[in-house]
Amino acid sequence: MKPRTMRGPGLFISQFIGGQPPFDTLSGLAGWAREIGFKALQIPLSDPRLKDLAGLPERDTLARIEAVMSQADLIVSEVAAQRSGQLLAVHPAYDETMDVLASPDVRGRPAARQAQAEQDLRRAIARAAALGAGKVVVFSGGLAWPYFYPYPPRPEGLISRAFDELARRWRPLLDEADRAGVDLCFELHPGQDLHDGVTFERFLASVDHHPRAKINYDPSHFLLQQMDYLGFIDRYHARIGAFHVKDAEFTPSATSGVYGGYQDWLDRPGRFRSVGDGQIDFAGIFDRLTRYGYDGWAVLEWECCLKNSDDGAREGAQFIEAHIIRVSERSFDAALGTSMPAEKIDHLLGLARRS
Repeated sequence: MKPRTMRGPGLFISQFIGGQPPFDTLSGLAGWAREIGFKALQIPLSDPRLKDLAGLPERDTLARIEAVMSQADLIVSEVAAQRSGQLLAVHPAYDETMDVLASPDVRGRPAARQAQAEQDLRRAIARAAALGAGKVVVFSGGLAWPYFYPYPPRPEGLISRAFDELARRWRPLLDEADRAGVDLCFELHPGQDLHDGVTFERFLASVDHHPRAKINYDPSHFLLQQMDYLGFIDRYHARIGAFHVKDAEFTPSATSGVYGGYQDWLDRPGRFRSVGDGQIDFAGIFDRLTRYGYDGWAVLEWECCLKNSDDGAREGAQFIEAHIIRVSERSFDAALGTSMPAEKIDHLLGLARRS
């Protein structure tokens, strides 16, 4: 695949939605984001805090989003449906805590909550197609997560059964996404059954390597798992469909490790940071993604235990803009290129002698 120029900067707006203007409406957020340098927004499927979208039927919601984005001269990069993906597959141990992500009418009713999650994911697919985004960012859900580090050992067949069930729930959605021309980009995230390369490969095998099963590449989750996030691009670049620009740091501790010791984010050895303030080699990431032909959006996801969100957004827009590699349209030594007949080439190689 030829190198391509990445698009950006984009902004995932979920962490910025709030109770006061301009953060309480899509219109206000769009104007603010454009003013500080963003060119696209990753928009959650639903959020009742967005007052100008709340309660609208789907057709009117689409029209409103299109009007707001056009007025702000912005593009919808992706539709975000991580919450719906999480609720598609919930282990019973998490039933009560996961209910906070669900609408009030299905709380306490796991089967109804799962059915609603499936319906919402279908709506996300249709919305991504209608808005021209073509991508939905999702979580996989977690049926096997309580057993990720087990003692006593897991029963034989437990993980296989969990992935078979996960595939059964996702396969119809992947097929629907394919019919709509939409990719489902799984954010590989601790807490989800798909949280690293091995689990993603296992899921791919379970869904027959479905062409619409892609990855939302977020290096912060790989750094906190102590993975080679640059090598990950080398191995999985063909499946990377979306990109969250989110920073992190891991500082070894004598008292706690990658699991965090049940501590608040500020006190953990592994912490999310505002982009540019952590340890992630973004120059290497942008280089590799560009080299492998990724031409999607570089989307800022701000999650930091220290820095103000407004500063993080403003700095993040500039950071992404500075890291995007504009691909050259010609080789620097193109003017020196020559062509020769086969006989001359053989002579240069010593394969033929002049008489």
